[in-house]
Amino acid sequence: MKHPFLSVRRRWRTAAYAAISLSLLGQVARAEPLAPSAEIIPHPLTAQGETRVDDYYWLRDDSRQNKKMLNYLKAENRYTEQMMQPYKKLRDTLYQEMLGRMSPEDRSVPYQLNGYRYQESYAAGKNFALYQRQALTADAPWQTLLDANQRAMGQDYYRLAGLEISQDNRQMAIAEDLQGRRQYRISLQDIDSGKWSPEVIENTSGDMAWANDGKTLFYIRNHPQTLLPYQVYRHQSGTPVADDKLVYQENDGGFYLSLGRSSSRDYVIISISGNTTSEARLIDANQPLSTPVLFAARKNGLEYYLDHYRGEFYLRSNHQSPHFGLYHTAAVDKPWQTLIAPQEKSEVEGFTLFRDWLVVKERGEGLVQLRQISWDGKTQRSIPFDDASYMAWLGYNPDPDNPQLRYGYSAMTTPTRTYQWDLNKGERTLLKQQEVKGVDPSQYHSERVWINARDGVKVPVSLVYNKAMFKPGHSPLLVYGYGAYGMSMDPAFSANRISLLDRGFVYALIHVRGGGELGQNWYQQGKLTHKPNTFNDFIDATQALIQQGYGQPGRIYAMGGSAGGLLMGAVINQAPQLYNAVVAQVPFVDVLTTMLDDSIPLTVGEYEEWGNPNQAQAYALMKSYSPYDNVRKQAYPNLLVTSGLYDSQVQYWEPAKWVAKLRRFKQGDSLLLLATDMTAGHGGKSGRLTRLENNALEYSFIMAMDQKTQK
Repeated sequence: MKHPFLSVRRRWRTAAYAAISLSLLGQVARAEPLAPSAEIIPHPLTAQGETRVDDYYWLRDDSRQNKKMLNYLKAENRYTEQMMQPYKKLRDTLYQEMLGRMSPEDRSVPYQLNGYRYQESYAAGKNFALYQRQALTADAPWQTLLDANQRAMGQDYYRLAGLEISQDNRQMAIAEDLQGRRQYRISLQDIDSGKWSPEVIENTSGDMAWANDGKTLFYIRNHPQTLLPYQVYRHQSGTPVADDKLVYQENDGGFYLSLGRSSSRDYVIISISGNTTSEARLIDANQPLSTPVLFAARKNGLEYYLDHYRGEFYLRSNHQSPHFGLYHTAAVDKPWQTLIAPQEKSEVEGFTLFRDWLVVKERGEGLVQLRQISWDGKTQRSIPFDDASYMAWLGYNPDPDNPQLRYGYSAMTTPTRTYQWDLNKGERTLLKQQEVKGVDPSQYHSERVWINARDGVKVPVSLVYNKAMFKPGHSPLLVYGYGAYGMSMDPAFSANRISLLDRGFVYALIHVRGGGELGQNWYQQGKLTHKPNTFNDFIDATQALIQQGYGQPGRIYAMGGSAGGLLMGAVINQAPQLYNAVVAQVPFVDVLTTMLDDSIPLTVGEYEEWGNPNQAQAYALMKSYSPYDNVRKQAYPNLLVTSGLYDSQVQYWEPAKWVAKLRRFKQGDSLLLLATDMTAGHGGKSGRLTRLENNALEYSFIMAMDQKTQK
């Protein structure tokens, strides 16, 4: 079990810069700056018996030090800034709106663990949190374990990825990223003295776990080339890092390592996961020098995720069906017994173990349900939710003996809430609600509609708008999509989104195939050979929303990041006339070239999601939809593309090459902008306040393009 101070997601969204045509806000017309033009240097790429010529391959530099490449990216950034400079007022207004909705000071709901309660707190004007603990004794003061603002001082980028306290409460280990490349350095501190160890552990994944002796720390090192987490090491506090011992190494590049603690605190669990296959190895937390024990050998296409409590192992697995069920067993070599059988229309997505109760997170018809079940099977109840469409999740519940379940809840018109559910009484208590200053949630309306895709499949769409501003058939519409890895983009509240809604925009989250919103079948229908369904769903849903009056033709906008950026690229190649402007955040657009290069981080592990282009059929399919390979002479929407120089998920050169090629081929006078954050990676800027700049820039671009249509 981990302190819930940060979780690392493989692919997520970032944001970026915006630009606006110069005549938009009553500015005096003048000659616009010339857009940069990337040099054409043909580079042949041969695979599957054919040769493709990549004219912009030279933009790739793994060292990120090539002056010619850096100068080009800087020229694109200058162009973006020049084009947007007359609209600084709009951007600043949006930023101040977003900042004004935030609580200047904030703190998390404390949780209890091992004799202490823990919390994060933000001071007014600060980007980063204080991490604090308080002994469970009368009048005990709050003790600051770490001030992340001090740690971030002087850094262009800072992210705390993990903080782990030893079982004896005397040692602290932290994992920090100073570049945005998800390469974390681990530092150790003696809490009582405040003294930091002189040695740091470099190039880790950020995952770490203490053994029960309070001296042994397990951590994961990343591969030097691919950056994949592939080695588990054991470190003894007070000894040189050079003496650390290799515990386990994963040699298959399609698998990733992670670490966790069992609810019983008896085991450190090494999770070994591919996109569709997994296994686990167990380290006895009371005997940290022992060899990891394999729980169940991996089998292609089968997954299991493990916990231990009450002397038994509990597993979420799909070994009996494509759908996940819940199982238990008394020992490694014993048969698995069914607790919750897999269901066609209900997917087990997670579980939490308590002394008297099992709590299960399930998904049916696209919505999450939380259900508690007594261990004797005689009592069960579902936790009620208030909205027709919402997002709910299991919180951090580190103490199984505590009969209070912590869970989170949000909806498009309901700011994020933290609840406590009394498992014995079946009663809930609101512990915290996100403070959103100056916003009345009753002014907004959300709904869930179902759209018929071209093949007859019904696609769910979550919508929200300001009731007073909505004009059927005459409102601007922003559609968002992702559709990959079985990840569910559930409808949640966004305080920043209010700036759009209050200007009359309808916001729609299209739950395209490839996501996990409707279970495993939904995911399977949007991957590999079925990937085109993702693109078709998005286009078809957009058109249907227009027909149903949620958006006005000519005022339709789209946004997506990472794999959702691939979605944006494919969609504007196929239906460029449908959208007035598109924001592609850190987009995965050079699909074929990237997937043919196993030296690039993540490539090999992605074969199960996209296919292996070393095989002819997969090659042909990827080539048919890869946004970069399918750029052609046609009109394209106004386009804002964002990137991070140190992105380890989508390498910076993918969006850079894409923009260069689009500049060369696009017809008409649509605006094309590339903004590369030269100090960050996949997640964009660090810090709760500076991140608002990303949203302000994106939204200013969308709003400006919409205002232009009204001239």
